[in-house]
Amino acid sequence: MNSRAPHDPHAPRVAIIGGGPAGLMAAEALLAGGAQVDLYDAMPSVGRKFLLAGKGGLNLTHSEPIEAFVQRYGAQAPVVGRWLQALGPQALREWAQGLGISTFVGSSGRVFPAEMKAAPLLRAWLHRLRAAGLTLHMRHRWNGWQPGDSPFDLHFSTPQGPQAARADAVVLTLGGASWARLGSDGAWWAWLDACGVALAPLLPANCGFDVGWSPYLAERFAGAPIKSVRLMFVDDAGQRFDRPGEFVLTATGIEGSLVYAASALIRNQIARHGSATITLDLVPGRSVARLAEGLAHGRGTRSLPNHLREHAGLEGAKAALLRERYSADALARRVAEAPQALAAELKAWPLTLRAARPIDEAISTAGGVRLEALDEGLMLRAMPGVFCAGEMLDWEAPTGGYLLSASLASGHVAGQGLLRWWQHEGAAAARIAG
Repeated sequence: MNSRAPHDPHAPRVAIIGGGPAGLMAAEALLAGGAQVDLYDAMPSVGRKFLLAGKGGLNLTHSEPIEAFVQRYGAQAPVVGRWLQALGPQALREWAQGLGISTFVGSSGRVFPAEMKAAPLLRAWLHRLRAAGLTLHMRHRWNGWQPGDSPFDLHFSTPQGPQAARADAVVLTLGGASWARLGSDGAWWAWLDACGVALAPLLPANCGFDVGWSPYLAERFAGAPIKSVRLMFVDDAGQRFDRPGEFVLTATGIEGSLVYAASALIRNQIARHGSATITLDLVPGRSVARLAEGLAHGRGTRSLPNHLREHAGLEGAKAALLRERYSADALARRVAEAPQALAAELKAWPLTLRAARPIDEAISTAGGVRLEALDEGLMLRAMPGVFCAGEMLDWEAPTGGYLLSASLASGHVAGQGLLRWWQHEGAAAARIAG
């Protein structure tokens, strides 16, 4: 893929709609197979969400054993696992190396580019894709199919006015519905629904939750981190989450890496019951006995905040959580009269979550095109010649490199699937239609 090859007149003309990682990876697979590829995107440039995700350090994938890696995809692990057989975590690192981007494994097992940035990788990738023949059409917003259209008739709004295109096959990589300002607004859902494609409702994933704090906490501690905490949750089906980490208080509730990791279970529980109660171990490094002993230690002239800090390790945002249940006087009495009971509470502090934050605030999206609506090459069973990949499919994963890995792998699978379809069925269908 280092130079532009002459176009094969028998190769398919493919339109990819969506310029995120899945769309670009589909383009790479298709160009390698000789296809003529036009990529359309509504934004002024490709990879907008990819660049934003890499602003603080692009988490490309994860180094854990592949068996554990695949299980991160929950109920969809068997299908996503097949995508990862085609382009897994190690292959992804080798792919990046082929672009001149070396990677390293961080202390958490996450894999990052050596420069920690997304932009150099994206620049190198686009250079290679353009050299291979990719044609980019920016500021082309797809408007769905119009009555009487075939799936290969495409209509776009552009700064120059309406434009139409026709392709031999189409790859949709339109993202979910989070961060709509970067291009993924979920408008495609209604268009595919009208075509009889089986869809699951779009839901926020890797999201925060509303609690409903007092004005005291909302005004004084929004943005404050809760560090060195353990989050525990068991849903009504018996699925269990229990992990240490940290999260952040917001003006309305909680968000952050530890919350995102549990968000699918919590979101689904709220959908069933209207709320979900998690349990926090606010002082995971201390036993109940040690906490009770510290709390029972005479306060003397120390203030209550100083006593909690010195003898229970509670201060700042953690101490503010106690104020959500107890007034200052009630907490002082609890410390003096029932230190053992308070110590037990601190090791299992309940927090009721009322609602997930809106989908546009979420890091990613659950729901979308149901995987059973696709064949193994990610072609829509209801629309032969139309393929889908990336976040618009009905799968989800925690942060940590798993989202990007599966999106890239699905794009590769869709590109390969389209080439196989064209070889066996698509070319003949195009001759009949044309």
